[in-house]
Amino acid sequence: MPSGTDATAAAAVAVVAGTDEVLAHGEADERLLTPVERLRAARFRRESARRDFVAAHLLARICAGLLFGAGPAGTALAQRCGDCGEDGHGKPYLPDHPAVAVSMAHTPGVVAAAAGGAVIGIDVELVSRRPAGRELLERALSGNELRQIGRQDDPQALFLRQWVRKEAMVKAGRADLGALHELDLSGMRMGARRRGDGGASWVQHGRFEALHVLDLADDRLGALVSVASAAPVRLAALSSAAGSAHSA
Repeated sequence: MPSGTDATAAAAVAVVAGTDEVLAHGEADERLLTPVERLRAARFRRESARRDFVAAHLLARICAGLLFGAGPAGTALAQRCGDCGEDGHGKPYLPDHPAVAVSMAHTPGVVAAAAGGAVIGIDVELVSRRPAGRELLERALSGNELRQIGRQDDPQALFLRQWVRKEAMVKAGRADLGALHELDLSGMRMGARRRGDGGASWVQHGRFEALHVLDLADDRLGALVSVASAAPVRLAALSSAAGSAHSA
């Protein structure tokens, strides 16, 4: 069982924002990055990609801090690769809060992060992502999902939604990136869509086996987001204090 500050992390929280918004946040200081993170950031050839990377790593700290009522300066973030066992890349974690799970993602101009007291994964993609070819569809979707998509007026829209859901589940440890076609979400039932804060987004909640699933379609950012978590997820605004996120 979690102890100390970890005991406050009974639920999960997710935050989605524009890269520029995160970097302009009063507490999002690039100096909070570790030497390894700064080295990785410096390797990006495109400045926009570097900014997305930096913003995602800062947002992960901000998001985790919402669970503890702490700022990002007091939230250490590290990464460890499950394949090679080396630090500095791979799955993110909080060294000072080992019972808390954290996840992050970025796409051009948009970043997302999630944290909670149980397994969690988050993914984000731009709605404008180019269409998927047949080979990718067959690698990513089950037979049932392929048939389901074939009946849609806009098959690419459903593919993208399934893609971000599956990527989130990979990060939550529920799926293997190399075997996405084995994960069948065709029968997953989601609740009614409802407007998010400010009316600029749609939010849905559902379940897949033991996982809580949150889907966000953010019209303002032009992005789709999915969170897969063993605990119910709260969606918080970037400026939220620890207790102000609305419950999901």
